Amino acid sequence: MRIWKCLAVVMLSTLCALAFAKDKDEIRPAGKTNPAPAELLSGFDRYEVKPAVLTGVYAGQEINETALASFQRNFDERVGAWVAEQNAKPARHDPLRTLVIEPRIDKIRFISGGARVWAGAFAGSSRVLVKLRLVDQATGAVIAEPEFYQHAKAMAGAWTFGVADNNMLIRTASMSLDYLKANQSEAVGGPTGWEGK
Repeated sequence: MRIWKCLAVVMLSTLCALAFAKDKDEIRPAGKTNPAPAELLSGFDRYEVKPAVLTGVYAGQEINETALASFQRNFDERVGAWVAEQNAKPARHDPLRTLVIEPRIDKIRFISGGARVWAGAFAGSSRVLVKLRLVDQATGAVIAEPEFYQHAKAMAGAWTFGVADNNMLIRTASMSLDYLKANQSEAVGGPTGWEGK
């Protein structure tokens, strides 16, 4: 029985050390506010949405690919539905002007539901930084590149058995839609979601 207690202490200590080490990964936006786009987004007749991607070292990791699939689902439900509505409206330009929307998960630390069940808060906090690249299809000019940050605190993730971790992906998809809507009639930019200093 004593061996099991010692083993449990060692495992718990290891989990704590890993959580603190991984939490030091620098995932944050450049500031609290996204700059305004180079022009009003209402100046485009059609919107084309590319599939979301993971960048750099975050790509190819199973848990990150799972998070990407969840983000894509939520992005399609929000941005995809809005784009379908916009594309059904009559065009104002001849030839048509098309804005290409390229979502990508630039950085992520995602704690799975399984990790939450076994390690709880010791698994650490989840964080995500999503970037949208908005490009004029005809010219290749980048109209805007807003970024959206969200996190799920370790205790919130533990108490909700991972629901809080998944909700941060929903929030970034919603923030993407908010930016697209807010910059239709005036170029105002929008929040990144960062609340720190």
